[in-house]
Amino acid sequence: MKLAVRSALLSLALTSVATPIAMAAAPAQLDSTAVRSFNIAPGPLGATLSRFAAESGIALSFQPSLTEGLASPGLSGSYSTQEAMSRLLAGSGLEIVSRTDGSYSLAPRPTDSTGGLTLAETTINATQARPDELPSVYAGGQVARGGRLGLMGNKDVMDVPFSVSNYTSTLIKDQQAVTVADVLERDSSVRSTGQTGGVVDSFFIRGFPVGEGNLGELAFDGVYGVAPNYRVFTEYAERVEVIKGPGALLYGMSPNSGVGGVINVVPKRSLDEDLTRFTASYAMNTQVGGHVDISRRFGEERQFGIRINGSTQQGDTAIDKQSRDVDIGAISLDYRGERLRTTLDLISQQEEFDAPSRPFLIKSGVKVPSAADGRINVTQDWSWTTTRDKAALLGAEYDMNDALTVFAHAGGGKSDVARLSDQTPTILNDAGDTTSTPGYYKFEVERYTVDAGARLRFDTGPISHSATFQVTHYQDELSRGIITGAPVLSNLYHPIDRPKPLIATPDVLKVSATELSGAALADTLSMMDERLQVTFGLREQNIHSNNYNTAGTVTSSYDKSKTTPLFGVVVKPWEHVSLYYNYIEGLSKGDIAPATASNSGEIFAPYISRQQEVGIKVDYGTFTSTLSLFQIKKPSGELASGVFSVQGEQRNRGVELNVFGEIAEGTRLLGGVTFLDAEMTKTSVVANRGNTPVGVPDVQANLWAEWDTPWIEGLTLTSGAIYTSSQYVDQANTQKLDPWTRFDVGARYSTRIAERPTTFRATVQNVFDREYWSGVASYGAFSQGSPRTLQLSATVDF
Repeated sequence: MKLAVRSALLSLALTSVATPIAMAAAPAQLDSTAVRSFNIAPGPLGATLSRFAAESGIALSFQPSLTEGLASPGLSGSYSTQEAMSRLLAGSGLEIVSRTDGSYSLAPRPTDSTGGLTLAETTINATQARPDELPSVYAGGQVARGGRLGLMGNKDVMDVPFSVSNYTSTLIKDQQAVTVADVLERDSSVRSTGQTGGVVDSFFIRGFPVGEGNLGELAFDGVYGVAPNYRVFTEYAERVEVIKGPGALLYGMSPNSGVGGVINVVPKRSLDEDLTRFTASYAMNTQVGGHVDISRRFGEERQFGIRINGSTQQGDTAIDKQSRDVDIGAISLDYRGERLRTTLDLISQQEEFDAPSRPFLIKSGVKVPSAADGRINVTQDWSWTTTRDKAALLGAEYDMNDALTVFAHAGGGKSDVARLSDQTPTILNDAGDTTSTPGYYKFEVERYTVDAGARLRFDTGPISHSATFQVTHYQDELSRGIITGAPVLSNLYHPIDRPKPLIATPDVLKVSATELSGAALADTLSMMDERLQVTFGLREQNIHSNNYNTAGTVTSSYDKSKTTPLFGVVVKPWEHVSLYYNYIEGLSKGDIAPATASNSGEIFAPYISRQQEVGIKVDYGTFTSTLSLFQIKKPSGELASGVFSVQGEQRNRGVELNVFGEIAEGTRLLGGVTFLDAEMTKTSVVANRGNTPVGVPDVQANLWAEWDTPWIEGLTLTSGAIYTSSQYVDQANTQKLDPWTRFDVGARYSTRIAERPTTFRATVQNVFDREYWSGVASYGAFSQGSPRTLQLSATVDF
């Protein structure tokens, strides 16, 4: 069955690429004065416009994301084609734009109404948005106007007292992003510490690690415990949202104790208009793939929906000796009633690597050598890894009345990982000689999550309240088996092939089990026509975990509770300006003194991280800039003089400047710069006090630009750059990576082939083929950067 699906998708990919271009007859024009009769029922805007275009004979193509969640009042009567189009677009915020070839497209209506063919406005009565509707897309289409703020639901970016980024499906498609890590290359506050060609995605946000333990560290639709363990693919992602800073109150404690921020994956759900889309893709050297995306709604009132995404990729990568196979299937079902809304998301994915890339450690006292060519692979060619993930999430909301909504979620996931590969290689000297220990590793992780709560809207005099109460319970169980072989010697620049070791398959035994439960209450008070908004919140979090030996006996147990608060303020002195402040705390599991300590087995209270942040957001209509200043303090345990105690503290101060949107018609920018001043303010090693923490650079900068060329309709040129300053590998600050810059270029062309909207995309990553070390994990491991890589894709809507 697996081979059949792959063959079918790949055949369709090759067929779509080889299909000859069929030019349609000259289309009708909107400036015709002829009047004709129309009878088009109200409905989803995308489907309504497609029907109108077919009836009137005009050539109309547009990105489906522009009309997502929008409705048209319909049309009944006799009108000219221009009058008819004006009425269909009434209140949508969109305008129709003529192309040089006689066809038409849609674009957001500029605030000054300049450029393009803008039709007359018609006033209609707007209906109230559904509570589950996503915030609308911002000008330029790359980011959204808002996103999920944990238990508080969707909020406009100008109304939240945090620095947030909300990346849309349009950006994901145009970037040709394969994983969430690819998407977050657009964010200057985030750096990926995973390896190109590796099996794990992990991140630093504001200089703190997120996802290094990979126990479902990313949230999925606002819930921990559902997202796949090692890697989240974009095939089933509608949006990727990032809240910078600790989020214990908003999302609950993260399973792996990350405090730098929260990454939330918004799943694809059924659209108002039908969608049948196929994308064929190619990446160096011979990675070929196909992706099908189908959306339908059913029922007399189209209350039932289904969204199906399936994809396969296979072939050799740009890295020597390496091949990669990926199979993904995702189904989303939903029901939209007058008061009840339900969703069910199901995900299944499998990723297989031959010769997967590994990060490097370095021997103490050795200077970090120059990075090798990103194509060179030290991993032995007999190495392999297989990762299988299955996940499900059931959600429901019910409006008790206009003011009270109750909600609940239940779900979980299971991850199975098996690999025969080198352990993290260690660089031994300046010549790049390495040693690693091969082993057969097996991991199994099971995760479960449930929550329930209520949102209440009410007034007390001139003050409006939006209050939320939530109870949560999360649990996971980790099982593991490892058998290692004899060390393997090689070289960073000239890898040496070694014979495959004979290593038996390990038994998988339970290692640990964790339960995170708690209750949270938050209330946002709005005054002065929402120009002043104050948010208060508290979360009581309980952490219960057990560790087991090989006999299945509990060797240490942990049961602690902490309360974490939130205080946030938003002030809008002018219509398009927001000033904000927040104080919020993060929560991490306390350590257990190791066996080498004289107080072995002592359990310490959960660590509380504290953030203070102040910022300003300015919306210029089609372009927004944000500036934030923050400080985060995080304690840690250390072993000193044979005694383990909580003596360490890391303090990160920073300034973030971000920009996004359309600075001129057809020109879009997305980028930012983050300045970090990170310091070990407390440590038991006196010599390390005041040093820079491992893996934290002083400067991170990103800038991405798109330009719609005026001389070829539908052609867009893209370019981007990523810069990261030097990073220390060790806490003594004696070993560090050089700063690096990567440049990418690309283009895309949108047209119609046989009357079907079609988009071709091409991207070259690391266009100058720069050799660099890309980043450092908190434990001092670092990875090779991406080699020059060509990506191609073609997307057709049927």
